[in-house]
Amino acid sequence: MEEVVVIVGAGPAGLASSACLNRLDIPNIILEREDCYASLWRKKAYDRVKLHLAKQFCELPYMSYPPKLPMFVPKNDFISYLDNYASHFGINPRFHCYVESVYYDKNASKWCIVVRNNKLNTTEVYIAKFLVVATGENSEGLIPKVPGLDGFEGMYMHSSQYANGKDFIGKDVLVVGCGNSGMEIAYDLLHWGAHTSIVARSPVHVISKEIVFLGMCFLKYLPCRVVDFLATTLSKIKYGDTSKYGIQRPTEGPFYIKAKTGRSPTIDVGAVQKIKTGEIQVFPSIANIKGNEITFENGKSKRYNAIIFATGYRSTVLDWLKDGKDLFNENGMPKLRFPNHWKGANGLYCAGFSRRGLVGISLDAQQIATDIGLAWKGASR
Repeated sequence: MEEVVVIVGAGPAGLASSACLNRLDIPNIILEREDCYASLWRKKAYDRVKLHLAKQFCELPYMSYPPKLPMFVPKNDFISYLDNYASHFGINPRFHCYVESVYYDKNASKWCIVVRNNKLNTTEVYIAKFLVVATGENSEGLIPKVPGLDGFEGMYMHSSQYANGKDFIGKDVLVVGCGNSGMEIAYDLLHWGAHTSIVARSPVHVISKEIVFLGMCFLKYLPCRVVDFLATTLSKIKYGDTSKYGIQRPTEGPFYIKAKTGRSPTIDVGAVQKIKTGEIQVFPSIANIKGNEITFENGKSKRYNAIIFATGYRSTVLDWLKDGKDLFNENGMPKLRFPNHWKGANGLYCAGFSRRGLVGISLDAQQIATDIGLAWKGASR
């Protein structure tokens, strides 16, 4: 099957890319391995999650959120927004299409995409002039290697498998990771009646949603170092010295770290107060596990019924993309930093890899569509 543009992945990045191409009347299809679009949000996001940035910073191209929605959009409302987005722009992904390999045919000057259709149990081959990789940064959950984890007598899972704390009532649960998912899941577990601890493996900025909102607004007019100073000062006033409770602050500012590494500050949803009261305990990294007893690097140990690893994700692009080394590094992330990360050679693009959330996705999709439009229409003439 020959196509003009093939987009791999039907998350927000794939949907946005298709919408921008549709507006320019550029034929395109989306190949998605799951049975729905936005599967990470539908199937792998915990119930209480909300967008961590204000809605005006989380819009996909050419569609705003309904005015009635709160500033920080809940999970189900965001999924409804994506439903309306796909419907409005006439986006119809092809589901159950697991991309096995992609290579560039130099003789034909086109991309060859080999797909296993899991619904029909067939192999399909697509040929495309342009290829947009939209599988994103969060394709597969990462669980670190921990001594003794294989022999843990309780249950362990990645945060992408956690929905709510219903199954953990009255149990001792350790959450590994103090980023946004880790802190929010720890708070949610406590709400459900679990006895919760959290592992803070590295320094992290903890700030409120209001501070993030102010920071995002100030960045339009002030240097990053000034905004970081203001954000850090407000955070210290609000939360005090969090190092007393096991949460160390990085030496560099939150917005500088976000721009440099893509790592977001932790936006507090109420967990910090529970840490201060001792309702959520904080430990350093795990040293080893024996049975259901976990020993930490400070020598302390405790027995747990379950471990939830909020330890991030990895890109799986290199598992199937054979000819993309000019664009992607060995970790499946763009070699070039934002804003020059989105375009490779031979009609290869990536959307949703800028480590800038939905704002980055929106920028990627618009730039990709414009660039393809110029190349395609020029070739047609």
